[in-house]
Amino acid sequence: MSLDRLYEYLQRPLLVITGAGISTASGIPDYRDRQGVRRGSQPMMYQTFIVDPAARQRYWARAMLGWPRILQAQPNAAHLALAELQSAGRISGLITQNVDGLHQRAGSAAIELHGSLHRVRCLDCQAQYDRAVIQTQMQADNPHMQQVEAMQAPDGDTLLDDARIGGFQVPSCAHCEGVRLKPDVVFFGENVARQTAADATALATEAAGVLVVGSSLMAWSAFRLCKAMAEQGKPILAINQGITRADELLTAKFDDPCEELLPQLVMRLAEPPGLRDFRDFRD
Repeated sequence: MSLDRLYEYLQRPLLVITGAGISTASGIPDYRDRQGVRRGSQPMMYQTFIVDPAARQRYWARAMLGWPRILQAQPNAAHLALAELQSAGRISGLITQNVDGLHQRAGSAAIELHGSLHRVRCLDCQAQYDRAVIQTQMQADNPHMQQVEAMQAPDGDTLLDDARIGGFQVPSCAHCEGVRLKPDVVFFGENVARQTAADATALATEAAGVLVVGSSLMAWSAFRLCKAMAEQGKPILAINQGITRADELLTAKFDDPCEELLPQLVMRLAEPPGLRDFRDFRD
């Protein structure tokens, strides 16, 4: 039984690394199918974003429509279970690749490996903004977009016809009037912040093992942590519906939905010592 096996591994606190799969039950789409194939269009590349005004216009037009759904998303049972496990000292640390802020809303302390959509910074003067401030500016400058419907995509992106983008006015910096505002997230082709990477490495070095939740580990930033821990002989576990980049490294893999398995684990770990033996005898 999956729960029994996972329970045994959790007798020592493990590091937890989460990915987009933990937030799908909250209504936020993930990136890949069960075979690890990426869905949808090509991701925004960092170099393209910083040099191409049309790319920034396309990004912000789509993000303006996607942000309300990110803001409305609520932590699901998997987020809440991890927060409870962390509070009880059952996990040694939490690293998330997600940028939706749902772990924090659930009550967890998490290292945001790829940043957060809730923050925006100016690439020219480094001024920082709350995302809500930028959203208000875009809505005021682009009233024609208010009634536009678009299909939600991962990380607050949407699928939007190019014909809707041409007249979109990008947000500008209130400090330097620059128009190179960027969400405080790691784009493809961009490096994880040095301190963030160091903090994540320190957690991995100190942990007894790692539990990956809802991630295919296709991003190097998370996979490298698992690879390093496997090289140290530490157990590498995964709760993920589909293949992962680390399948050959895994000590055990659980194909159950994380929003179902993790709450069950919380209940099991909360049982008084000896209760399971009594229940098995009774049955």
